[in-house]
Amino acid sequence: MTAIEVRRHPRARRLKLSVDPASGRVRLTLPKRAALKPALAWAEEQAGWIASQRAKLPEARPFLPGMVIPIGGIEVALEHRLGAARTPVREGDRLVCGGPVEGFAGRIARWLKREALRVLSEETTHYADKAGVTVEAVTIGDPRGRWGSCSSSGAIRYSWRLILAPAHVRRATVAHEVAHRVHMNHGPAFHRLVAELFEGDPAAARAWLRAHGAALHWFGRSS
Repeated sequence: MTAIEVRRHPRARRLKLSVDPASGRVRLTLPKRAALKPALAWAEEQAGWIASQRAKLPEARPFLPGMVIPIGGIEVALEHRLGAARTPVREGDRLVCGGPVEGFAGRIARWLKREALRVLSEETTHYADKAGVTVEAVTIGDPRGRWGSCSSSGAIRYSWRLILAPAHVRRATVAHEVAHRVHMNHGPAFHRLVAELFEGDPAAARAWLRAHGAALHWFGRSS
């Protein structure tokens, strides 16, 4: 039986079943006062639909020797090399890592997170200077629902997986979050500022994330 997450929503008017494209989790949303037992029974009857939706999910892409991953829009091959340093080193279109192969995936993941923090910090500083604002702190995480967030205190947090996206998509996201240091909303003035800060078309970058962003969450996963 498929594990089903149950969520009650005050504005829900009917049962809704969904499969999260970023995690593959099955979620059942139901009205606040709906009976749980018949709702779960209905969800279990949708096993065929659930299977068809899961079949459409992106393929898991574990960090294994020989795997090719995107870094800033460039295809980079992961290489395990005997005698090389345990800390991965970027050599053009290869990311070379030594040490025991058992810890290879973990070392690659840690390198990607460090690289994401370095690049995103630099780009945040660039856009903050351009906008004439300050940023309290830049951190990274692995949220499922958003690529970045900006608090009222000026702290910006990004998904480390942006390092796997094309550079223009990553930079558009940074410009978006920095613009929130001026406008804590998504009104017309906010979007004008994003367009002024970013060197390309922010709408195209958002469209790329809508179409391909879920697949980034499957890198580093074995299933």
